[in-house]
Amino acid sequence: MAFAIDEINNNSNLLPNVTLGYTLYDNCVELGIGFRGALSLISGQEEQIILHSTCVGNPPVVGIVGDSSSTPSIAISSILGLYRVPMVRAMIQILKYFGWTWAGLLITDDDYGLHAARSLQSELSVSGEGCLAYVEVLPTDKDTDELRRIVDVMKKSTAHVVIAFVFETHMINLIEEARKRAFQWAQLWHFAITGALADSLECTSCPEDFWSNPQRDHCVPKKTEFLSYLEPLGICLTATSLLGTFLCAVILGIFIYHRRTPIVRANNSELSFQLLLSLKLCFLCSLLFIGRPRLWTCQLRHAAFGISFVLCVSCILVKTMVVLAVFKASKPGGGASLKWFGAMQQRGTVLFLTSIQAVICTAWLVSASPTPHKNTQYQNDKIVYECVVGSSVGFAVLLGYIGMLAFLSFLIAFLVRNLPESFNEAKLITFSMLIFCAVWVAFVPVYISSPGNYADAVEVFAILASSFGLLITLFGPKCYIILLKPELNTKKAVMGHGTES
Repeated sequence: MAFAIDEINNNSNLLPNVTLGYTLYDNCVELGIGFRGALSLISGQEEQIILHSTCVGNPPVVGIVGDSSSTPSIAISSILGLYRVPMVRAMIQILKYFGWTWAGLLITDDDYGLHAARSLQSELSVSGEGCLAYVEVLPTDKDTDELRRIVDVMKKSTAHVVIAFVFETHMINLIEEARKRAFQWAQLWHFAITGALADSLECTSCPEDFWSNPQRDHCVPKKTEFLSYLEPLGICLTATSLLGTFLCAVILGIFIYHRRTPIVRANNSELSFQLLLSLKLCFLCSLLFIGRPRLWTCQLRHAAFGISFVLCVSCILVKTMVVLAVFKASKPGGGASLKWFGAMQQRGTVLFLTSIQAVICTAWLVSASPTPHKNTQYQNDKIVYECVVGSSVGFAVLLGYIGMLAFLSFLIAFLVRNLPESFNEAKLITFSMLIFCAVWVAFVPVYISSPGNYADAVEVFAILASSFGLLITLFGPKCYIILLKPELNTKKAVMGHGTES
């Protein structure tokens, strides 16, 4: 302003015989002080504070530049109106100059927008220079349904000019919603206050979901990141998960087809079927960690993961206990051990151990449910969509319960690892639990230190690695004998290498 006034005063062709001056008042962010400053100007008291020696006499014209905030400016303009200080009708002049007689109006739901709408409608009706096709109030929050409705009104309207008295955050949200709905407008005049322009003396931060462009004069949407099905990492993890699911189905089919053969019967076929079904669920639950996080996927992913793995480890634990019971039964006077751990007891144990995990998951979801979250802390120019666990304690208890069952299975299998060759199932369980525990012990520090969507990728990798470890170590040797060494799949051969359990 000072530069413009100096240029005008130094050019005799612009305002001949007129010298412009100005006085600055600090309102100290107090409405009362702003009122006193404006009233002193229009009451003639401005002579007391004029500093420029050439500004003498009573100025014939007083022009007031308003406050940087809309609310004080509106309040002061109302007072000045009582003294008939004319307010410049810049918007009406713009509409008249371009011949825009049919326009839409967007305003904010506050003093700024409502006052602008009333003034503009009043001036249009008095001047007869144009009409408004519609007046829409933008929501104060990011109500996407309301924004869609407003965009539809703009799209159906025959007006090709939109006048907006809004904050930049509202404008950016509206423009993004309009882009989604394939809407383009011919002209848009935006009179706003929250925007940082190039060479501006003030700098305003962009909204949370936006970032400044390289020129620092406009806010652009931030790039969003999550573990997507369409990126290479997501594609590889999805393919691996589906491969594991397919292998479980194939092995299950092989075991069902050969269910009457000695090697299948000797390894407790019912528990083997349950274990294969639970492993299939483990592979499938990893898919919940891929894709844009939503409330239902955030809530379901850890619950499905926790219950599936407890079901799986419970089957292995019961298998281990059956091996131990068979070994004791083979000794003199140990026949009662199998009697007290029959088929019904095995099913009941698996169900009981799994139900405990179900209770843990339910308590977690009810008390502090996992929710989707837009994280802007990793990188300023990116939004990382992630699921916050809600309760770290709930997540720790879920993992701890799985770990406890896995360690118990490993411990029992390790204690009976030196049984005769006929009980080699204990060695397979020992090896499988060793792999399982190693994967999840390594998972915890890596998961904590992984940023953003890489944390989801780490968890999916741990799920797949531990699932494949169990599948290969427990069922690989049996499938090898069934498919490639059928001569070993006889009662005599099995009895030579193991006793039926």
